[in-house]
Amino acid sequence: MPPVVLALRRFPNPRLTGIGAGLFACLTMFVLACLDRLLFDSSELVYGLLFLPVSALTAVWVRPADLVTAPISVPIAFAVGVFPISGGTEGFGGQLMGLVTALAVHAGWLYGGTLIAGLIASVRKVRLMRARRQYVLAQERNPAAREQRGAGGPGRSPRAAAAARPAGSAPQSPTASPASAAAAKAVRAGAGAPAARRTQRP
Repeated sequence: MPPVVLALRRFPNPRLTGIGAGLFACLTMFVLACLDRLLFDSSELVYGLLFLPVSALTAVWVRPADLVTAPISVPIAFAVGVFPISGGTEGFGGQLMGLVTALAVHAGWLYGGTLIAGLIASVRKVRLMRARRQYVLAQERNPAAREQRGAGGPGRSPRAAAAARPAGSAPQSPTASPASAAAAKAVRAGAGAPAARRTQRP
């Protein structure tokens, strides 16, 4: 196996919900924007370069059921993170205008990160659909296993098999023949007859 694949497997592989992935992206971009403002004097290039891997990680770490939320949460995280480096003037109006201007200036990075997240989410969705289709085809090609599961065969749990048996009946082994079952029933009936006669005596 290539060493690059082994190195990637050592990385954490969480499964975040849609809300969790959005919070992760927003908090990460906000912290990175603050560091960019302190260390690199609000560099647009540094912020854009940091936004791309965050977008990729958001799409990789979101769980399969919430893949559609990855391309949606990434632009929101970009807008949250760009606020510290927007460079707006004092007051709410000045800060808002600075934020809108920064979003317009950084539109290329925004589209790039959203495209990366969308591509990764699409590839993961296609792989999940293909794996599910292969599983269904494998089940259809094995009718014996499907019949055993439907009849309570090896795929059935012992608890379910015990619940399905009538009350008072003993479990039968799968190798027992009809003749042995009839003989056992006759023995039980013969054993119960004397007891019934004894109870009828005055």
